[in-house]
Amino acid sequence: MSSEALFALFFNLGFPLLLLLGTYAIGTAIERKHFRDLLQREAKVRQFPLLTFQSLPANWQANSAAMVTGSVVISIDYFKRFVATLRSIFGGRIKTYEPLLDRARREAVLRMTEEALQMGFDAVINVRVETSRLASARRDGKGTAGVEMLAFGTGIKLLRPESS
Repeated sequence: MSSEALFALFFNLGFPLLLLLGTYAIGTAIERKHFRDLLQREAKVRQFPLLTFQSLPANWQANSAAMVTGSVVISIDYFKRFVATLRSIFGGRIKTYEPLLDRARREAVLRMTEEALQMGFDAVINVRVETSRLASARRDGKGTAGVEMLAFGTGIKLLRPESS
C-alpha cells in the first residue's frame, strides 16, 4: 500500500475512530466528576425538606413564601450521541441518555434547593420538574444536542413559636 493510500485510510477511518474514542474518554471523565460533585452537594442539603404536596400540613404555619427555581442545560457528548443514533435505528432503550437526564434532574433540584436556602426558606413545597430538548444535534432537526431541566417550587419560611 502506498503512503497516500495509508493516509487516506487513516483519514477516512482512523480519524473518526480516534475522535470517538477521545470524546468517550473526555465525556466519561466530565460525567464522573459531575456525579462526584452532585454527591457532595446533595450531602450538604440532605436534611432540607422538598415536598410535593400543594398545601401545608395542619401543624405548619408559613410566615412567607416565594417561588424558587433551579435550571441547568447539559449537552450530550459526541460518543453518546453516536451510540444513541445507532440505537435509534434498531429501537429500544437508549441507555446513553439516562445518565444525562439523571445529572440534569439532580443538578436542577440542587440549584433550586440552594436558592431556597440562600433566601432563608425552611422548606420547598409543590416541587415540580420539567424537561425539554434544547436543540437539534443535526441540521435536519433530528437528534438531541442537550436537555434543559427546570426544577421549581414554593419556598416557605415557617413561623417559629416564640420562646419564653
